[in-house]
Amino acid sequence: MASKLKRMLSVKERRVCRKSSAPSFARPGSPKLRSVADPDYKHSAARRTMSQPLAMQANLAGPAKLEAVTALMKKLEDDLKKPTLLPHQRDAALEELKIYGRDPTNADPIFTPEGIEMLTRHAFVSPSNSTARAALRVLANTMLLNPQARQTFVDLGYEDQACRRLKNDSFDDEFLVSRVLFLTTYGTKIDLLALIQKHRLADIVIENLSKHQKRLGSSQTHVSADPMEDMALNETLKLLFNVSHFCPSEVAAFTGAIPHIVALLWKHDIPSNKPLDPPFNTLVNALLDLKLEDKDVQGALYPKSEPAKVADRFIEILDAALKAYPDNELEQLVTPLIGVLRRVHDGAPDAAKTSIRKKLLPTEQDRKEVLGRGTSLTSRLLRNSTNPLTPHLREAISYLLFDISDQDASKFVENVGYGFASGFLFQKNIPIPASAAEAFSTGEEQRPVNPITGQFIDKEKHVELPEMTEEEKEREAERLYVLFERQDGTCPMTRTHADRSLGSRRQASLIFRTPWSRRRGQDNFMILEISEWKSSTIKMKHSIGTGLTCQRIAYVHQALA
Repeated sequence: MASKLKRMLSVKERRVCRKSSAPSFARPGSPKLRSVADPDYKHSAARRTMSQPLAMQANLAGPAKLEAVTALMKKLEDDLKKPTLLPHQRDAALEELKIYGRDPTNADPIFTPEGIEMLTRHAFVSPSNSTARAALRVLANTMLLNPQARQTFVDLGYEDQACRRLKNDSFDDEFLVSRVLFLTTYGTKIDLLALIQKHRLADIVIENLSKHQKRLGSSQTHVSADPMEDMALNETLKLLFNVSHFCPSEVAAFTGAIPHIVALLWKHDIPSNKPLDPPFNTLVNALLDLKLEDKDVQGALYPKSEPAKVADRFIEILDAALKAYPDNELEQLVTPLIGVLRRVHDGAPDAAKTSIRKKLLPTEQDRKEVLGRGTSLTSRLLRNSTNPLTPHLREAISYLLFDISDQDASKFVENVGYGFASGFLFQKNIPIPASAAEAFSTGEEQRPVNPITGQFIDKEKHVELPEMTEEEKEREAERLYVLFERQDGTCPMTRTHADRSLGSRRQASLIFRTPWSRRRGQDNFMILEISEWKSSTIKMKHSIGTGLTCQRIAYVHQALA
């Protein structure tokens, strides 16, 4: 009788415990989960206390893992037909499924169409926010790892529910739903036009960015207490970029986001070690395809009180980025920044353009040595404009500097030197005026400048060496003749008789009519050699044509490099 009463009491205690504390079905020794009704339960996945014990649970591999995943999927599928799980049990099952789904091996049921549908229904139909978010985490991870899962999700037609959930005032929802929609922009047949026009995605994205901007408050920088805030902002910006990029016909719908994006450039201080880490890289990328020329956003891009404020912020980021990143990262990270800065310059008022030119073009200090040799921002830009490891970046920099020079070839050569300008101009078939090889004056004192190197002539270092003998001149002429023949074999132009005569020994010897000093130890030896050769060949432009002469200079320049 005593033992029977003891068993009855034990059952009664368990029932009371279920009603009051809602213990989890986790293994003994794991901390109990709090009820969804608990006001302290609302916290992000980054701080979810259940992760540690479930990580110890979801440690099966091989057939045992497959069996566990299959059982979890069936339990969650049955719960959709007839709810049998308590909210915390459902959430725990989804959390365990998320851990198993990080490795697709022996997790096949998660990636099937039936599995995607089950997760989608829990994500967008469940009345419990915690359950919906747990399902969204599994769904987003599945779509990331399995491209076919993205089209499966699109075929289910939950875009409307996704956009409605994106309106929620929750960083978790913003992060998760933005991630899911972002993934659908890759390799699926999703109707982006309907997302924008029918489901008002652009308006929702703009509203979410507005909320992030408002959190800045009166202070310019803001440090978030919730790690999900920055993660949500990052996903929203990525979604904006992809949708505006893949649906250019509706890019105008996102114009209202520009003032918020610009304001968020001051959300954090620029880190010196990785200045283009989120959110700065996604803020920059988001502006790439937007209509910066729209008259309604000019006040945000060029404030009346400080027209160059936004451009200066981009230049500040650029300066830090060129110092911080190696070549293999510059191409991907800095190229978009150069593109945005170029567009900002194009539409800038005169005051802002003057400020940009002052910060990016060579100063008198830069011209005390050969351009590109110093440590200033201008020098680093010029070096990267010829960086063979970053083809897109070097072209973007050259375009920017050319635009800053009013797209005038003469000004471009004067600003950056013939050595940096020639390759870009020849590549774009932009004629180079004959005056480009002539010295010019600049600065307050109008000091003469070497047009090839961009250095003040009075700052050039001249090495006094014995004059070359006739034998040495002949050897140098022979060497240059070999270079002519080498480039003739690769030149895509049709060779004419006059063209071939340019490579003759007699024409090559013209270069050495004036005494040459041996400068084999000097870095600018090749540039000076080409300059001297060019000055000779320009005299022959009436017989072979100016354009052809300049092309020959370009090819020899490349051969010597």
